[in-house]
Amino acid sequence: MLKNYTSLGLMSGTSGDGVDASLITSNGVDKFQVIKDGYFRYDSSIYEDIHSLKEQIYTSKDLNKYQKEINELARKITIFHAKVINEFDLCDQDTLVGFHGQTIYHNADEKISLQLGDGKLLNQLSKKKIVFNFRKQDILNGGDGAPITPIFHQLIATQKKIKLPICILNIGGISNITVIKEPIGSSKIFSKDIGPGNCLIDSWIRKNSKHKFDNKGLIASRGKTNEIILEQAQELYNNRMNKHKVSFDTNDFDISFARGLSLEDGAATLTDFTASILGESLALLFTKFSEIKEILVCGGGRKNESLLSSLSKKIPSQINIKQIDKYEVNGDFVESQAFAYLAIRTYKNLPISFPNTTRCHSPTVGGEIIEN
Repeated sequence: MLKNYTSLGLMSGTSGDGVDASLITSNGVDKFQVIKDGYFRYDSSIYEDIHSLKEQIYTSKDLNKYQKEINELARKITIFHAKVINEFDLCDQDTLVGFHGQTIYHNADEKISLQLGDGKLLNQLSKKKIVFNFRKQDILNGGDGAPITPIFHQLIATQKKIKLPICILNIGGISNITVIKEPIGSSKIFSKDIGPGNCLIDSWIRKNSKHKFDNKGLIASRGKTNEIILEQAQELYNNRMNKHKVSFDTNDFDISFARGLSLEDGAATLTDFTASILGESLALLFTKFSEIKEILVCGGGRKNESLLSSLSKKIPSQINIKQIDKYEVNGDFVESQAFAYLAIRTYKNLPISFPNTTRCHSPTVGGEIIEN
């Protein structure tokens, strides 16, 4: 029997609003159990600093230009994560912590993926074994560093006895898919980023209102899509974007084409634009994996009813879209649970990324380990 480990996964997504935390037990292979999930909202200064800095960083040269600000924010974020760890009152000294950090820049072509957070400092503050920097080894091994959680999606599908093949669609800031054809232990999984998720809609709402996101898509539902602007944006995207990219950064997309629209009409137009990109990518996917009949949606974007309604009209009618929650999986915490699981795999020297998930040259053990 394989040894079980206890691990706390900490994930701060592209929304930059807080930390999702999940405490699990797992053998790092074919079993896991959730002990506790929790969400911890950043204070307003960290939230504002994240989005202010992200708006300044468009190229790798900007990373050097804003090095001081990056270091200061990384320290703030690390201290906040240490407080989250303390909230879990982890008595077991052997508990692992999977620390993802806050992505501030990701460019697979340049082989750069920067997550803010200091693993050594977090180790000093928490006195726990910290696993971090999950994407570095994958990139060094020719991969894109993302998507990094598909093997956990495969474990969920296996443990919940979900009928295969299945497509899991994670709608975070960026949207990615995992196609699972066989249970955990098989290499027959495929994944890639397929377009924006919440990033465009969130950015529009932040810039044009006092809200941080479009709750349930209600703002978009009150607006009307500007079809002319939408068509122009789709054409520009199709001409500019490399459809074969495996991973995206939020900087790959922008909301400038919606400038001048009302809050509601802009939200509606950006929602339909997002759905059109995802729909086109999924349609191409279904030509390759024609046996798939169901999509399970996780991530914050699954709560945007306007987005899912628009997306459902853009994919083949025989494909059903369901919430992953229907299988007794909390769709808010799939990513944080994943990083708890990936921390265990890293600690056991097991691969976390694969040629069919990130295009790395060979199965890759990711993550750095900091122990006392």
